[in-house]
Amino acid sequence: MKRNLVETLVGAVVLVVAAAFLVLAYAQANLRTSTGYTLVAKFDRIDGLKSGGEVRISGIKVGTVIAMDLDPKSFLAIVKMDIASHVKLPKDTSAAVSADGLLGEKFIALNPGGADDNLKPNGEIALTQGTVDVVGLIGQYIFSQTGSGDDKKKTDEK
Repeated sequence: MKRNLVETLVGAVVLVVAAAFLVLAYAQANLRTSTGYTLVAKFDRIDGLKSGGEVRISGIKVGTVIAMDLDPKSFLAIVKMDIASHVKLPKDTSAAVSADGLLGEKFIALNPGGADDNLKPNGEIALTQGTVDVVGLIGQYIFSQTGSGDDKKKTDEK
């Protein structure tokens, strides 16, 4: 009888822990319904950006990336964003793919402009800047420094 009670209590604890993990997973999954409006932006590069990523203004989350696709004609990345309904963006708003730190998570940073007219639902943000290829920049810097060292030796020999 004592053994059955212990097994029942252990089973109950396992079920409670499993339920807690399910609640945590649901909370982290961003499975909420849209409460705002959709905007579209086209970027040349969106390396590291993911669906469910944040859309921020001045570091404050105002939306979520809901979909990404490739434009078959221009080969630009099309990003659809859900923006909170209380955030009204001017037509000359710009968007850039940014990161939290050097290797942090990617997000869309919006920079509102000063236009009098606002973007309408399903409107397009025309001014965009994609991600910067950090590895490529470092490689270019290294090779440019290596090349300049050889040039210096040649000028010293003359």
